[in-house]
Amino acid sequence: MATKAYILIETGVGKSRDVSDSLTSVSGVKTVDTVTGQYDIIATVEATDLNAIGEIVTGQVHTINGIMRTVTCLTVESDQPA
Repeated sequence: MATKAYILIETGVGKSRDVSDSLTSVSGVKTVDTVTGQYDIIATVEATDLNAIGEIVTGQVHTINGIMRTVTCLTVESDQPA
């Protein structure tokens, strides 16, 4: 079973579209949603284990120009609607 996480992303002013476009090309990123509120983007990532999630976040996501700050939330339990 894959490890899943949500990355809450704060971007620089006017950078949401560029960051969103860049995230779609990152291996392991499954969804990218532009949202309202404290964060500008929420990305869903999946990988084989926690170390792989860490590599995606620190090795790929954090290198994207325009990202100011991230918070990564690991999924500990997932329920599917009936």
